[in-house]
Amino acid sequence: MRGTRAVIHLDNLQNNILEIKKFLAPKTKLCVAVKANAYGHGAVECARTALACGADFLAVAAVDEGLELRKARIKAPVLLLSLCSPDEVDAAVRNNLTPLVFDEEYISLFAEAAGAAGKKSYPVHLAVDTGMGRIGCEPHEAGKIARAVADTGALCVGGICTHFAVSDEVSTKSRDFTGTQFRLFEQAIKSVEAQGIDPGIRHCCNSAATIDHPEFHLDMVRPGIIVYGYYAEEISKEYLEKKGTPLNLKPVMTLQTVVSAVRHFEEGKSAGYGRTWTAGVPTDIAVLPIGYGDGWARRFALNGIPVSINGKEYPVRGRICMDQCMVDVGSDAANGIVRRWDKVILFGAKEDGALQTADDVAKLTGTISYEITSCITSRVPREFIGGRQDTGPRNKDKRA
Repeated sequence: MRGTRAVIHLDNLQNNILEIKKFLAPKTKLCVAVKANAYGHGAVECARTALACGADFLAVAAVDEGLELRKARIKAPVLLLSLCSPDEVDAAVRNNLTPLVFDEEYISLFAEAAGAAGKKSYPVHLAVDTGMGRIGCEPHEAGKIARAVADTGALCVGGICTHFAVSDEVSTKSRDFTGTQFRLFEQAIKSVEAQGIDPGIRHCCNSAATIDHPEFHLDMVRPGIIVYGYYAEEISKEYLEKKGTPLNLKPVMTLQTVVSAVRHFEEGKSAGYGRTWTAGVPTDIAVLPIGYGDGWARRFALNGIPVSINGKEYPVRGRICMDQCMVDVGSDAANGIVRRWDKVILFGAKEDGALQTADDVAKLTGTISYEITSCITSRVPREFIGGRQDTGPRNKDKRA
């Protein structure tokens, strides 16, 4: 296996899911987001672990992501959170992916595909836009759209959902907006019921709302980033402890590489493209086989993101290349503290010797932990460690 790899701690994933379940009522379903390759962590293995921990649903964004799960013989209900093209509808239906619908044209596409596949009462979830502004019908249209679903004869309303825009913010203004979104969602549900249609599984809570707004859980929650060990922006570890609802999350991914070479630099020798760094004193430079082609972004060098070798922090020097980068180890190589083939930790779990998490990297570069882990590319092997075990009863409800 290549020296650069992402170590995925499935035991930490299990810990996080069990921590999340402490916030849920026994009848509340759990839908774990495994889109974008499980936020970079490996969709199939993370899905299997989530299901072993009692997840009822999985959520993906693209049809191909759902097909990957089906090819791995994962039979659990899979929500398709983003819209697919007409060319993908047949594959979605044949593989029992549950789409979100909100207009009659899209409904017709799925009704036609379900009919052609000989499926009756194929479940779809009605998406309602209460303030996110992406996809969904207006709340006052929900009853009419639900009726359009029911009238196809091939489809049925399996659920109804919305998505919060600022539930990860704690200001009064943001919390008020989240409350307004929920009230609009309740109105949409009532308009569906007024049509004599069962709205099915009602769900609206993302990671932040799952742990900060238990009053909004309804029938199912859809956590994403907290599953993988990171808090949802302002709904931080400290915020939750102060609130009296602690959540003990553990980072699931550790990004690591090795020292592939050590080069001595005399004063005045420059490193990398553009010669942006020049040695001010004699020093040693360790070459690492990782770069922006792996997801270790070029901008990280500008933001002073360090790496850890044998528990000690070292700065990146020069521009990060597509496949390699360089770090300044001073005299530590000459003194035997840093050697060729030593393990290098870029971010991750403390048990691996990480000095920083993906969230730390995100804060230093003006982004979020979601982007840091999701951008680790496919050429970085995922090494899965820690076993899966059945940690609770599976929900027997067959509705999708």
